[in-house]
Amino acid sequence: MPLSDHRAVLAPHGHLRVAINLSNPVLAQGDARSPRGPSVELATTLAQRLGVQARFTCHDAAAPVVAAAADDGWDLAFLAVDPARADRIAFSAPYVEIEGTYLVREASPAHTVEDLDRESVRIAVGRGAAYDLYLGRELKHARIERAPTSAAAIELFDQQQLDAAAGVRQPLQAWAQAHPGHRVLVDRFTAIQQAVAAPAARPADALQALFAEVEAIKQGPLLGEAFARAGQAVTLMR
Repeated sequence: MPLSDHRAVLAPHGHLRVAINLSNPVLAQGDARSPRGPSVELATTLAQRLGVQARFTCHDAAAPVVAAAADDGWDLAFLAVDPARADRIAFSAPYVEIEGTYLVREASPAHTVEDLDRESVRIAVGRGAAYDLYLGRELKHARIERAPTSAAAIELFDQQQLDAAAGVRQPLQAWAQAHPGHRVLVDRFTAIQQAVAAPAARPADALQALFAEVEAIKQGPLLGEAFARAGQAVTLMR
């Protein structure tokens, strides 16, 4: 059965409502008026195969994307797979893996992620991001200081002289390069697996068809070319 046979339930408003998280520049760039990047290209392709147009709503963090799922706010999104989200969101198999790590000052005594899980250490995190959920479960001693977005977490780290900022490696590296006296740790605290997401309330056969289409796209050149156009070096998951 072609994906377009599930159009009525996967795109019940006559177009595909796509939520884009602009806080992760590995997956999406641009602004709310003109988003671009791998997420936009993948969503556009899936919409075409459904036989509808994609309409994008942009968010500045993952948390509002997840929250909007409870209010039927979107038909398709791009999120990190996390068990805390599974009650309302269905995920495809991951299509790309990115690293969660720490930004620190050059003079920091921390050289591995383990060095930061200590008493009195304060770590800035974007509220509701995949690495916030992960660190909230895994950190035993360090204290998490949450900011509204991933970008705001770096500002919090900088302004309040916190010990580290947690986030996706690439934007942390970009910030460190623009702000001498900072560095990004070589190792990682987690591998963040990004997937295509849809509301869990959609019929199981429609979700199966959607995610099978994602698997078919993963086997072709689209994703590799999209990340290359965005200038992002990533690990694709076949």
